[in-house]
This record gives sequence, C-alpha cells and structure tokens, in this order.
Amino acid sequence: MFNKKAAIPLFLILALVFIGFGDQFLPQPLRSASFKTRVALDRWVTNSFHLWQPKTNPNARTERALEQQEPGKNP
Repeated sequence: MFNKKAAIPLFLILALVFIGFGDQFLPQPLRSASFKTRVALDRWVTNSFHLWQPKTNPNARTERALEQQEPGKNP
C-alpha cells in the first residue's frame, strides 16, 4: 500500500506530533504516554550536555581583573 519513501517521512511527522503536542488532544492513556516521552527525551538531552565541563575557567580573567582593581578586599 505505502512505499518506504512515503512511509518514513509520514512516520517521523506523526512521531513529532505525538511527542510535541499529543498531551493536548489525545485521550488519556496516550496523553500521559506522550507527556512522559517528552519529559524523558528532554531529560536525556539536558543531561547529555550537562556532563560537559569546560577545560578552562571562563571567569578567571574577570576574577583576576577584579583582584587587581581592588587589592585591599579579599573575599
């Protein structure tokens, strides 16, 4: 009935609508599944980028400049 070239984009669009907007218009069992899927994907993406730590301190230059500007004050 469907060829593979037409089925893949249709499946991707339906998956995006389910994840993005499914909790607004779907009935209750699917509504909670859509919400839980979106929350799980959000946490996964957020945690995958949260593990990255910069190799340098981005505020070090500013902290040194403040220390040079006010040598009498020590935190």
